[in-house]
This record gives sequence, structure tokens and C-alpha cells, in this order.
Amino acid sequence: MTKHLFMIVALWLAYPAGADTVVATRTIRAQTLLTAADLAVVEGKHPGAITTIDEAIGLEARVMLYTGRPISRSDIAPAAIIARNQVVPLVYSQGGLSITAEGRALDRAAVGDFVRVMNLSSRTTVSGVVAPDGAIHVGGTPTH
Repeated sequence: MTKHLFMIVALWLAYPAGADTVVATRTIRAQTLLTAADLAVVEGKHPGAITTIDEAIGLEARVMLYTGRPISRSDIAPAAIIARNQVVPLVYSQGGLSITAEGRALDRAAVGDFVRVMNLSSRTTVSGVVAPDGAIHVGGTPTH
């Protein structure tokens, strides 16, 4: 009996304690904002998977999420506020100088992301950071 008990304890210690994993309750297309109804918590530990629904609510699916499959941190991201081909303001600020031009976004992007933009006047492609107001800050020092 003691040997049996020892084996059970050894097996119990060999496996990590149960953890929760967040899964999709339905198939969710990429670029969909996640709500509590889209997510469920199941028992089981999956490396890289998120463990609470609050970590995903309000974020956007970066890839297709399938029913019952664990959602990893790389599967979700802040929602994009810039759409591909959207006309956006380009802002260059340095010291007291600020230059603004119009550009066309070449990719989707969220606040804080780097995005490539074509300046509509010069047809030059530049890269910049998306500000909360949707402006793209290129070079110089952001004013926000």
C-alpha cells in the first residue's frame, strides 16, 4: 500500500498543477474585436496561451481563431485604427518645426505600430509610428 501511495504522489508531483486556458467559443475571423461571448476558460495548461478572458477582451484577432483551440498572446493584438489604403496625416516634428502632409497607409496598424506610408505629394514611401489620433509620426520627435 505504501509503495502504491508513493507512486501516486510521484505522478501527482510530476505533472504541473492544473491551469486555465482561454479558448474561442466559435470560429473568429482575423480582424474581429473580441468580446466575453467569444471566449471561454477551460482547464489545462498550454504553453503561450492566455489564462484569463480579461487579457483578450477588446483586442483584435490577428489570425483566424478556431472553436475550442487555445488562444496565444501572438494570436491577438490591439485593434487597428489605420486601414490599408487609408489616407492619413503624416507629421514631422523637430524642435518648434512641424510639417504635415497627406499619405496613404500601405498596411493596417494599431496605436504604437510602425507603418509604411506613401506621401501623396512626393510618392515617397516613409515609415512612422501611429499616434492615438491616427496621425503617422515620421522622423523627428513625436508631439504626442
